[in-house]
Amino acid sequence: MKIDGTHYRSIWPHKDGDWVEIIDQTRLPYEFGVLALSTMEDAAHAIRVMQVRGAPLIGATAAYGMALAMRADPSDANLSEALAVLGATRPTAVNLRWALEAMRGLLMPLKPGDRADAAWIRAGAICDEDVEINHSIGRNGLALIREIAERKNGRVNLLTHCNAGWLATVDWGTATAPMYLAHEEGIDIHVWVDETRPRNQGALTAWELGHHGVPHTYITDNAGGHLMQHGDVDMVITGTDRVAANGDVANKIGTYLKALAARDNGVPFYIALPSPTIDWTVANGADIPIEERNASEVETIQGRGTNGALASVTVTPPGSRAANPAFDVTPARLVTGLITERGVATASQDGLRKLFPA
Repeated sequence: MKIDGTHYRSIWPHKDGDWVEIIDQTRLPYEFGVLALSTMEDAAHAIRVMQVRGAPLIGATAAYGMALAMRADPSDANLSEALAVLGATRPTAVNLRWALEAMRGLLMPLKPGDRADAAWIRAGAICDEDVEINHSIGRNGLALIREIAERKNGRVNLLTHCNAGWLATVDWGTATAPMYLAHEEGIDIHVWVDETRPRNQGALTAWELGHHGVPHTYITDNAGGHLMQHGDVDMVITGTDRVAANGDVANKIGTYLKALAARDNGVPFYIALPSPTIDWTVANGADIPIEERNASEVETIQGRGTNGALASVTVTPPGSRAANPAFDVTPARLVTGLITERGVATASQDGLRKLFPA
């Protein structure tokens, strides 16, 4: 997608081919900066501290982390070590495990001397595949937006939670891909963007929508239900970090409440996802591990002061404890449909199996 007219991906190999570069998302939306990842440890750190975030991008970064590890030392011992280190960075996003298993399956049978080049090529292919998958998700979601636009004969108001945009993938995004395509088609859309505390990832969505020219409004997390009650939301689209085999969905904390409000107000609630986000080994959402992040993310908030400098301020009173579950699970019964690269599935095992019988 574009930043002020210039196309970017969220991760890309440097032209010299010795390292990869990423957009440092911990500096957004206040300033744009690029980081170089030259070692496996760099990639693991970037995932852990959320310099990269979003399930598909985490997987792509892990794949390049494996490639960097093989360039440094292609031995069996280092292969196993890299898989363990990268695999321990984030627990909820299944794309991380998917990417590492893909790299393991490719590299284990190869001679050590053949691993570095093979890993680099496969990591690049994973990124290219992600772009194509997300573009297909966009086309399938566009059909849903187009239907609403034709029925209303007016502006389509969408609501999204967290950041499932191109910053969370390699390009296009999952939940935002239909929005970008609708905007490019000339459909009159407007996006309500939840702030998504505690890390305010909605600000990333607002930043990328704004730089691409998509009309949007940034709102507090608790405003969505009110807007739905007043008929100001035509459709909710969010992303997901893992979908269980029965269609239950794990996404950023607060998604479940949006789904409940949508159901109560008759607003269609869709999840956009690439197929690697489906975890066929997990029967239902109760078995999805939920990451508990550091309480300091709740206790403090970062922003730009009136002097232009970035600052972190404490928002909790002294002595109060904070908890920080990073995700929640939305039951399949509250999900209108799952927008995938192969079409829109019902949120059920049968619905998923019809599109992905293998």
